[in-house]
Amino acid sequence: MLSKLPKNGSVYIHHHNHTHTHGGDCVMKKPMPIVLAAAFLIVCTIVGRSAPPAVSPGMKAPSFSLKDAYGKEHSLEQYLASKYVVVMFIATQCPVSNDYNERMVKLHDQYASKDITFLGINSNKQESVSEIKEHAGKYGFKFAVLKDVDNVVADGYGAQVTPEIYVIDPTGTVRYHGRIDDSRDEDEISSRDLSAALDALLAGKDAPRAETKAFGCSIKRIRKQS
Repeated sequence: MLSKLPKNGSVYIHHHNHTHTHGGDCVMKKPMPIVLAAAFLIVCTIVGRSAPPAVSPGMKAPSFSLKDAYGKEHSLEQYLASKYVVVMFIATQCPVSNDYNERMVKLHDQYASKDITFLGINSNKQESVSEIKEHAGKYGFKFAVLKDVDNVVADGYGAQVTPEIYVIDPTGTVRYHGRIDDSRDEDEISSRDLSAALDALLAGKDAPRAETKAFGCSIKRIRKQS
C-alpha cells in the first residue's frame, strides 16, 4: 500500500510484513500521472518478491554487533538487560525519517528513565558514517546510531523503510513491529502506536497492535549476488 503524504505530493512506501518493495527501486521522487504510477507499482510488486520477509512479533530478533559514528561497538545482547530495546531503522536523507527526528528524541527522553534502550540503525548504502555523526548531532539524538554496512542487519530483520521500528524484550523476542505513529504531520496523528505498545508492555500487557504498517523511504541497499 502507499501512504498519502500531503506535504509535497511525493509517494513513499507503505510496508507491512511481506512488502512489495526492494532496495532503492520503489520510491517515486515526484508525483506521477495515474497510468505511470500504476505501471510503477506493478514493477515494484515484481521486484519486491525477492525482498527479505520481516521479522514479525513473536519471532526472535536477529543478533547484531555494529559500530556507531564514533567507532564504538554495540551489540543487541548487551542491551537485553533493559526492559525493552527499541531498534529504529532511520536515515539522514529521507524526508519522512527526518520528520520524525524530534519525535524520536522525545520518545527517548520519555522512556529512557523507564529502562528502555533506543538504538538507531542506518542501513542506507549512500549515507556515510561522517554524515550519520553530523546528522545525529544536528538533531540532538541522545541514542546511538549504528552503521549497518552492506545492509546486513536490515536484511536480517526484513526492514524495508525508514523509519521502521522493532521493540525487543529481554528474551530477544520481537514484541512490536511497524511505525512510530500514523502521520508524518504531527497535527494529524490519530494513533501513537509505538508509545501505546511501550506503555502496554511496561504494564505487563501485550501491545494493543503488535504490528502496524511502517511507511517511509525505501532502504537503499547494495546489490548482492543471488
